[in-house]
Amino acid sequence: MKLGFAAVCRSNYGELVKPTRLLLFLLLSFPNLFAADSTWVLKQSTLTYHVSHPLHQTDGVSHAARGKGVCHAGQCEFLIAVPVKSFDSGDSNRDLHMIQVTRGAEFPMVTVRTRLPESASGSATIKADLEIQFAGQTARYQQVSFEVTTQGSEKHITGTIPTTLSDFKIDPPSLLTMPVKNEIPVRVDMTWSPQ
Repeated sequence: MKLGFAAVCRSNYGELVKPTRLLLFLLLSFPNLFAADSTWVLKQSTLTYHVSHPLHQTDGVSHAARGKGVCHAGQCEFLIAVPVKSFDSGDSNRDLHMIQVTRGAEFPMVTVRTRLPESASGSATIKADLEIQFAGQTARYQQVSFEVTTQGSEKHITGTIPTTLSDFKIDPPSLLTMPVKNEIPVRVDMTWSPQ
């Protein structure tokens, strides 16, 4: 026996229930169906990239990352974004050149996405699959290890992402005809708070 939509929308008294009332009833009856179980906000961060050149070593640091994590049904999805121009190496000329080389004017943000089981927040170490968009390219890193410490209700996360210039199709800049190394690891130091 097939029931039409109108039959499903009839109340116990035989009158037709308007579809909008039915939808409203369902939303109010099952609030957790669409609501997040928990939300996390990036409270503070230090992201540091490291560049090696035969003549010197350079670190660029940013404290400008913003992020949010939404957990539902045991899974958490995180999004972190940081402006390319927020990285400071201590040399404004070098920083301007970095923005040019990485096409920062055209692609001003670095974004990182990951999905983790909600139970991972109780672990001392997590392994995350990361999707990073940078310089107009997307790179994926599997099972990147991060250390997690709990400070009250906050989670402090540290680790290193093994990024390379070639992952993002960036030609290595040169100094005195010698290019920098392809590897540009990014150290991550973040504190997340429940919202």
